[in-house]
Amino acid sequence: MRDEQWIEQFESCTLPVDSFHHTDHVKMAFLYLQKYPPLEALGRFSSAILRFATANGKTDRYNETVTWAFVLLIRERIARAHCPQTWAEFAEGNEDLLRWDDNILKKYYRSETLGCALAKSTFLFPDKL
Repeated sequence: MRDEQWIEQFESCTLPVDSFHHTDHVKMAFLYLQKYPPLEALGRFSSAILRFATANGKTDRYNETVTWAFVLLIRERIARAHCPQTWAEFAEGNEDLLRWDDNILKKYYRSETLGCALAKSTFLFPDKL
């Protein structure tokens, strides 16, 4: 499936939820950042992922802090590359962003912060040094 079709299925909430895992979230954020200016990508992606979670009965799984932090990290990595990259190139050079069990946010956030109700509804700044 082409990226545009995949984005369309995600935005229309017709993408099968069981085929949309952490790496797919990262890829989708990467594609949004390729398509839109950073702040627009952040807003559109956050809205779309919340809509997707709601449509699939998983509203409790949405976490604004996690979503925003990953989008901002992906944006930073894109900028540090200094040249356009394909998804495959980006993924190969940023494997730390693709791991969920031992994900990069553990370096920046305490687990109780990421799991709190406020983090789910509002972006919180990192609280771990």
